[in-house]
Amino acid sequence: MAGASTPALAAAVTDAGGLGFLAAGYLTADAMGAEIAAYRALTGGPVAVNLFTPQTDRSAELADRITAHRAALSETASRYGTTPGRPRFDDDAFAEKLTRLVADPVELVTFTFGPVPRSAVEALHSAGTAVGFTVTSAHEAREAVVLGADLLVAQGATAGGHRGTWHLADKPNDDATVEVLRAVLDLGLPVIASGGVAESADVDRLVEAGAAAVAVGTLFLVAEESKTPLPHREALTGPPREAVVTRAFSGRWARALANEFTRTHEATAVAAYPNLHHLSRPIRTAAAQAGDPEAMALWAGAGHRSALSGPAAEILARLTP
Repeated sequence: MAGASTPALAAAVTDAGGLGFLAAGYLTADAMGAEIAAYRALTGGPVAVNLFTPQTDRSAELADRITAHRAALSETASRYGTTPGRPRFDDDAFAEKLTRLVADPVELVTFTFGPVPRSAVEALHSAGTAVGFTVTSAHEAREAVVLGADLLVAQGATAGGHRGTWHLADKPNDDATVEVLRAVLDLGLPVIASGGVAESADVDRLVEAGAAAVAVGTLFLVAEESKTPLPHREALTGPPREAVVTRAFSGRWARALANEFTRTHEATAVAAYPNLHHLSRPIRTAAAQAGDPEAMALWAGAGHRSALSGPAAEILARLTP
């Protein structure tokens, strides 16, 4: 939900009986702190935050291919009156965010994109915060247990947006959410099932299969409280588009609705994240401002055809009759 998450959305979900997450990916530590404060001001419920884990820096290893991808993006960028960004590597201010979360604890922190030092988990535990990891396989789940996870988020192939594979270059598997769920249940931790939820029957099936809870993302992209750009909302609710798993936008595999950008730039994309994210960001921003979905990252899970605009509380109510 990075890029669409807001304190108002998280608080609305929590007040309606769910647990709203703040997506801290791409935020500075100060911005994350401000959003947490805003969340707390809107609800008396628990606060949950998701962080991106630091990735392997492949800037030198893939320098020539990153340069080639930037050159390929230049023509697309020029059509929107901009240029590709600088393909820098960073760790998404991980240490600064962790320090803030230890000093000003929330109830739950989850990590996506792989492992963190065990000391990070221990620091959060010492602050009274529960810790979860997004996993896409039993192997990743076992590693999360060793790191001290309190819960797992089992992500299936039908989830929208970035796949949570633990290693940057890994090709995502094609396992359905229920298959990933069943593969990790015997580890003894509560499991949140994530991916492809379209209706209450999907929630029921995953709970019956053993999920302690079910995560929903795509349906909330069109909530009144989200900050999803209008062209993205219209793509989710408009005429059907093919879905693809692409790394053209960020260097990490992600599920999106196909558009001109995915068709044109997948061939030169390489597994260098967040380098490619920074390259494409000015183009995506300019396309959104122009109202053109053809150069935007139209993240979408398999249940997106059930997305209906409205308050988050109404969306949640349709999933929990």
